[in-house]
Amino acid sequence: MKAAEISQRETAPITGATAESASQRLVIAFTVSGLLFLLLPGTFLGVWNLIGIAREQTLVTIAPAWIQAHGQAQIFGWVGSFILGIGYYSLTKMKSQRGFPVVSGWLTWWAWTGGVLLRWLGGITGWHWRVLLPLGALLQLIGFLIFWRAVRRHRPAASEVESAAMPAWMMAVVFGTAMLFVVLAAQLVVLGRVALTASVPALPHVLDQQLVVLVVWGVLVPTIWGFNARWLPIFAGFDQANGRELRIACVLVAAGILATFLPWLGISACLLLTAAVLSIDALRVWDAAVQPARLQGISAGFPHFIRWAYAWLVISCLLNALAVVQDRSGGIWGASRHALTVGFVAGMVFAIGPRILPAFCGMRVLWSSRLMTASVVLLEVGCALRVTMEPLAYEHLWSSAWRLLPLSAFIELAAVSVFALNLFATLLQPPAHLSKQTV
Repeated sequence: MKAAEISQRETAPITGATAESASQRLVIAFTVSGLLFLLLPGTFLGVWNLIGIAREQTLVTIAPAWIQAHGQAQIFGWVGSFILGIGYYSLTKMKSQRGFPVVSGWLTWWAWTGGVLLRWLGGITGWHWRVLLPLGALLQLIGFLIFWRAVRRHRPAASEVESAAMPAWMMAVVFGTAMLFVVLAAQLVVLGRVALTASVPALPHVLDQQLVVLVVWGVLVPTIWGFNARWLPIFAGFDQANGRELRIACVLVAAGILATFLPWLGISACLLLTAAVLSIDALRVWDAAVQPARLQGISAGFPHFIRWAYAWLVISCLLNALAVVQDRSGGIWGASRHALTVGFVAGMVFAIGPRILPAFCGMRVLWSSRLMTASVVLLEVGCALRVTMEPLAYEHLWSSAWRLLPLSAFIELAAVSVFALNLFATLLQPPAHLSKQTV
C-alpha cells in the first residue's frame, strides 16, 4: 500500500502553488545562466575582439572562431536562455491537466546550457573542436526538442479550449519557435560538415552571415514582436496591436530571409525594412499611449526605452539597405548588425527584462529602478558610438574612429554589468510576499 501511494505521488501532476514554485526555480536557473553567458563568454569576449581589431585596424588578425563564439554566447546563451525560461513559465498560466513539466524543464536547461558552453569552448580553445562543435549543436537541438514536446503536450483543459483563431501575437511566437528549430537543425548539419572538412573551428564567412540573418530575423525579431503584442498594452499602456499588420510583417520577414539565401540582397533589404516599419505601426509603438503605463518598481522611462529600441530596428534596416550598394570592407554591414542585435534586441531585453523577470522569479521587486535607467542609457550611448564609428573606421573614412571603437565596447560592457548586477541583486532578495511577512 505504501509503495502504491509513493508511486501515485511521483506520477501525480504538479499543479497550483507547487507548479508556480517549480516554474520560478526553473526561470531563475535560465536567468542566471543567461546572465553569465552575457557577461563572460559574450560581452567580455566581444570587447576583447574589438580591442584587437582596433589595434590592428583590420578584421584579418582576429580568428573568425572567436567572433562566432561571441555571437553564439550572446544569441543562444543569453537571449535564447531567457526565451526558453519565459516559455516554460508561461505553461503555468495554461490550465492543463498534465501539470507543470518539471523534469522536461530541467532537462532542457542542462542540454541547452551544456550545448552552448561546448560550442563556445570548442571555438575559443580549439580543444577537440571537431567533437565539441557538433556535440554542442546536438545538445542544443535536443534541449529545444524537449521544450517543444513539453509545450505540445501541455494543452489546456477541455473547458478552456476556444474555437477562435490563433491570436496574432501567438502566431508570431510560434513562427519564431519554428524558425528556432530550423536554425538549430541547420547549425547541426553545418557544424558536422565543418568538423569533417574544415581546418579551423569556424563557419565560412558568407554562410555565417546568412545564419545570423536567419536566427536574428527568423527567431528573435518575430518572438519579440509577439511578446510585445501580448504585453505592451498591459505594461506600457499602448493601444492593442493590429493583428493583420503583424501577420503581414512576419510574412515579409520570411520572404526577406529567403531572399537573403538566394542571394537577392537588395530585395531582402527592402522587404525587411518594410516589415520593420509595418511592425511599428501594428504594435502602436510610436502612437500616444491610451492608458498610463504600469511603472511600479521600475524606471519611469520604460515606455521610451521600448520606442528607442524600435528606432534602432529602423536604423538597422536603413544601414542594411545602404550596405548593399556602398559597403566595401564590412563596416556598414557590421554597423547594421550591431544596431539590430544590440540596439533593438538587447535594448528590448534591457527594457522588458527588469519588468517581467523579477515577477516570474518569485514575484520579486526590482532592486533598483535607477540602475535600470543607467543600464539602458549606457547601452544606447555605447551602441550609438559603435554604429557611428564602425563604418567610418572599417571603410577608411576617418582614421581616428579606430580609437573610439574600443570606447564604445567598454561603455556597452558597463551597461551589461549594471544590468546583470541589478538582476542578480533582485534574485538575492526574498520574494515580495515574504518581505511583507517579515515587515
